Amino acid sequence: MKSPSFALLFLCLATAPISVVKADSPAPSPAGTQSSDAAPATADAEITRRADALLARMTLEEKIGQLTQIGPSPRSPEVKSEDLVRQGGAGSMLWTLDTGLMRRLQEIAVKESRLGIPMLFGFDVIHGYKNVFPVPIAMASSWDPALVERSQAIAAKEAAASGINWTFGPMLDIARDARWGRMVEGAGEDPYLGEVMARAQVRGFQGPQLGTPGRVLASAKHFVGYGASEGGRDYDSCYVPGILLHNLYLRPFRAAIDAGVGNVMSAYMCLNDVPAGGNAWLLRDVLRGELGFRGFVVSDSYTTPALVAHGLARDEADAAAKALNAGVNVDMGSETYLRNAANLVRSGRVPVAVLDSLVHEVLETKLRLGLFERPYIDPMDKDRVLGDPAHRAATRVAAQRSMVLLRNEGGILPLKKSLKSLAVIGPLADSAEDVKGPWTAEWSQGVSVLEGLRAKLPHTKITAVTGGDTQRKYPLAWDARAGKPAPTLMTETQMRAEEAQAVKAARKADAVVLVLGERASMSGEDASSSELALGGNQQRLLEAVVATGKPVVLVLMNGRPLNITWAASHVSAILEAWYPGVEGGNAIADILLGDVNPGGKLPVTWPRSAGQCPIYYNHNLTQSRDDDPTFTSRYATDSDSSPLYPFGHGLSYTRFTFSNLTVAPVPDQASGSLEISVDVSSVGPVAGDEVIQIYTHQRAGSVVRPARELKAFRRETFAAGETRTLRFAIPLAELRYWNPQTRTWILEPGTFDLWVGGDSKATLHAEFTVTGS
Repeated sequence: MKSPSFALLFLCLATAPISVVKADSPAPSPAGTQSSDAAPATADAEITRRADALLARMTLEEKIGQLTQIGPSPRSPEVKSEDLVRQGGAGSMLWTLDTGLMRRLQEIAVKESRLGIPMLFGFDVIHGYKNVFPVPIAMASSWDPALVERSQAIAAKEAAASGINWTFGPMLDIARDARWGRMVEGAGEDPYLGEVMARAQVRGFQGPQLGTPGRVLASAKHFVGYGASEGGRDYDSCYVPGILLHNLYLRPFRAAIDAGVGNVMSAYMCLNDVPAGGNAWLLRDVLRGELGFRGFVVSDSYTTPALVAHGLARDEADAAAKALNAGVNVDMGSETYLRNAANLVRSGRVPVAVLDSLVHEVLETKLRLGLFERPYIDPMDKDRVLGDPAHRAATRVAAQRSMVLLRNEGGILPLKKSLKSLAVIGPLADSAEDVKGPWTAEWSQGVSVLEGLRAKLPHTKITAVTGGDTQRKYPLAWDARAGKPAPTLMTETQMRAEEAQAVKAARKADAVVLVLGERASMSGEDASSSELALGGNQQRLLEAVVATGKPVVLVLMNGRPLNITWAASHVSAILEAWYPGVEGGNAIADILLGDVNPGGKLPVTWPRSAGQCPIYYNHNLTQSRDDDPTFTSRYATDSDSSPLYPFGHGLSYTRFTFSNLTVAPVPDQASGSLEISVDVSSVGPVAGDEVIQIYTHQRAGSVVRPARELKAFRRETFAAGETRTLRFAIPLAELRYWNPQTRTWILEPGTFDLWVGGDSKATLHAEFTVTGS
């Protein structure tokens, strides 16, 4: 279509001092391109030449070895991992943190295998290595990409010093359904926020380009649509139309690829009835073609043989053929390629050219990482790096900036440090393990909420009571395979006794901090939930403690929204702490006692109950009635259809107002930006952070567009009483969308609404018009 010209209509002039803010707003990149941080063309040519030379010398078995990832012990008991590596039969390993084993196997690969090709060692370094940071959904709640990048850089440095050179992260799955356990691993429901966090994590893990010393290879997962699993059930099928695939689920992956991510992990599930791990259209046409990905693809754990269970493949050999031909370079853990690929190539079911291309991509990545020049770690580095006190301190800052104050009626928070007595109640209150959340690597000592409060209030009498229990109903799948039973929940008699003790402690205290939520094992992979209720006896405990009439602060530790609808109208203060990491207890105490002013914002819409799921702010507008313009899609017989808390919500110990919104004309039609200015004022008594959020809506076009879409944001710190004018420059390409009729990205002429505020319900409004040429 022709390049449109643009007329932007609105008025208002700013009068306060101006601070210029550039929105982090990338446009979709052309197919076949990747990050500007990638190596220059001359380096690319040299990498290609070296990979060509290696490939020309490899036997069929050595090629297959580069596509095989093994665990510490090969699945065939008669085969030792050392021998397999020596023969060139394994190019990578996972499921080990044994630095000595990794060093020994790397020496065998480099010094004793015929071609000396170094190995990759992968592990799920999701939110820290030894010094555990808040979980990814918490980090997204910071709305601070610079913080996220610094945090993942520390995680990468620690992992690299320990022998890990490949992390299976970041997880980039958009999640709109809180029942899905893996919501905890991502950045929430919004594609723009997901893009920003994807770039930050890739840059944190990998540095400005692959091969940056002290960084690791990142893996963008799970490609793609995994977060759309039916009913929020982990591993279940996903049905995603093209308009959602391109405008929602692919966008964080595109951003990661543009940032130079070197690896992509295919997803477990079926996407539109084709398993992602055997989907040639997805992995070749979309990933490598449309998105221009240049690295290699790894399956998720055992997903290659699972093609048989899905019904895509007849047997294991057929599964290997379909995965290889679809473009899955590396088989994770199952050794399916190792057992079947040679016969498939010899029989012609997998062409030699296909195999060579897959191997070449793996070799190129290893070369870009600098593994041939730097295959080993310095064993003296590990203790020094992991013990760096600056790393531990950084986890506390990250936790402080990630927490979301959901409610603070009557200004109950911050608590006064002059409290004579405090009751700290809840099954998670004194858990130094659960505070770290799921997906932790090397063990480290966490700080519980109770410990943090005792350190902060040395002269306050603090009484601690568990008050009951919460546990998952079934054991984790990998625990069940190892014969471990499900955790044992307290008996009803025990829980009633604990509740009585909790009520007694609450009545004697000046205030109560109630710590509820989910244990770390109740969130993450294999942790989907049909309900979002507070587990065990926690709801009953909550109501009993509130009934004492004492001031109650509810602290939530969890990886997804839970049903706190009762609490939202009966508890004065609610702090969403997520799983805040090793320094979580101290960070929570910092906020509860006012040493830190909370500034986090929700990266998801918070439902009133599981029955509202999936729920998200960027839904379409639907039918209304002339006699009732508020009539739209809704629950009409038993529930308020609005969310409990909107996307982007988060309070502070101060207040902010927005005014004087201005949208300026666009000077350059071809590469112009939407120039926006707005006054933001801190009208409370203390300094604090606000996240300025900008949303737009295209009123009419060739397809229906969402009611609101996040287009820019920035977290800013304001002094008490300060007013500042902020300017945003949003590339016009951000207004484009993938049109299912033209199957292209388009920007249509028409009228747009624009809102600026502190959450997705922002009311400060302007409009502008895009006119076609």
